[in-house]
Amino acid sequence: MTAQVKPVRSTGDYQAADAAHHIHAFLDQKALNAEGPRVIVRGEGLALWDNDGKRYLDGMSGLWCTNLGYGRKDLAAAASQQLEQLPYYNMFFHTTHPAVVELSELLFSLLPAHYSHAIYTNSGSEANEVLIRTVRRYWQILGKPQKKIMIGRWNGYHGSTLGATALGGMKFMHDMGGVIPDVAHIDEPYWFAHEGDLTPAEFGLRAARQLEEKILELGAENVAAFVAEPFQGAGGMIFPPESYWPEIQRICRQYDVLLCADEVIGGFGRTGEWFAHQHFGFEPDTLSIAKGLTSGYIPMGGLILSKRMAQVLVEQGGVFAHGLTYSGHPVAAAVAIANLKALRDEGIVSRVKHETGPYLQRCLREVFGNHPLIGEVQGTGLVAALQFAEDKASRKRFANENDMAWRCRTLGFEEGLIIRSTLGRMIMAPALVASHADIDELVDKTRTAVDRTAREFGRL
Repeated sequence: MTAQVKPVRSTGDYQAADAAHHIHAFLDQKALNAEGPRVIVRGEGLALWDNDGKRYLDGMSGLWCTNLGYGRKDLAAAASQQLEQLPYYNMFFHTTHPAVVELSELLFSLLPAHYSHAIYTNSGSEANEVLIRTVRRYWQILGKPQKKIMIGRWNGYHGSTLGATALGGMKFMHDMGGVIPDVAHIDEPYWFAHEGDLTPAEFGLRAARQLEEKILELGAENVAAFVAEPFQGAGGMIFPPESYWPEIQRICRQYDVLLCADEVIGGFGRTGEWFAHQHFGFEPDTLSIAKGLTSGYIPMGGLILSKRMAQVLVEQGGVFAHGLTYSGHPVAAAVAIANLKALRDEGIVSRVKHETGPYLQRCLREVFGNHPLIGEVQGTGLVAALQFAEDKASRKRFANENDMAWRCRTLGFEEGLIIRSTLGRMIMAPALVASHADIDELVDKTRTAVDRTAREFGRL
């Protein structure tokens, strides 16, 4: 344990300067300015400290990204060495560099064999912007320019840029900036909320077959791709029934529609597999990646292409009219290499699958399986969600579930725990290096926050 960082400036001073210059993500800025944000100054392992010395257990891996936790000296050393050797160059002007070449060699050694090419970006949002253009270009090359409609899911999340927001299905985000043309949506596979009288397997098939109905409604000759997260992240860590993804894949193949997986949250070991689509047993044509690629230590994302798509783009496509100043940035690539080697060589992904993941899931079900506030526990590996419910048997949700979950989140911060609320669900995704002791602390503090919430709302 390193020594506590002595504050350089007072917390109030930082908060005042923050209010003067920043607009924060997904918050009422005026309300935040009145409250004052937490000022985080240090991280080590799964722990964070604020400017006043309070310790928090980070149960969200930052934003699902610090897979190796905080304070990894190997990642810092990789960045430092690359900064000294070649701090920047681009992939324009008929140029490449060793770091990005070696990253791709390593990355594709970890991916299933039917993927071959990467287009690097700075974030998941950018990866999904590139996805839209690349998919449409693919169909143009094949002489089917009318195949341009992208189908996403309501309550899915693919980023905050205009195209990615449109592809996602969060209507309050659409209201802020509109949507782009030729994007459609189907319902999310959220069994607890929408099942009716169906079993999970029956509901999974019904939810998947909405895709077939939408393709037929729009005309298969007009539909380019279906884009979805293997499990919904920002939408509430919603895991589809086992019947869902095989049927989605069947439909995409039948109607010649590309199947595109957003692995920004699920990728790089979160479920105990290297990529979440492997856990669910389907084979996408593209993968959008970011976050865990570098454990969040430096921004980097990318779009992974199947050999089928890459061959068309390379052999028949001519000039690919896309480029980013920082695509394949050498420092980001060097950090990604160190990160992926650590995940591989330290057996971290395997440990999530066989040890720490099952331990977290078992602990959550033992503690919350009969809790008066919780209707369902979902998850696998080191990702999970607690569903608030007024009545577990009938799956009746609280009318004020958003307020309850937000209050639970706030109480978690008071207890020194960072978890997240989304609609009526408490979600968590600790770093993949979490020990049993870290998991025990996470579950114990979550129970305290949920119990305090239950008492405040008269449920305990």
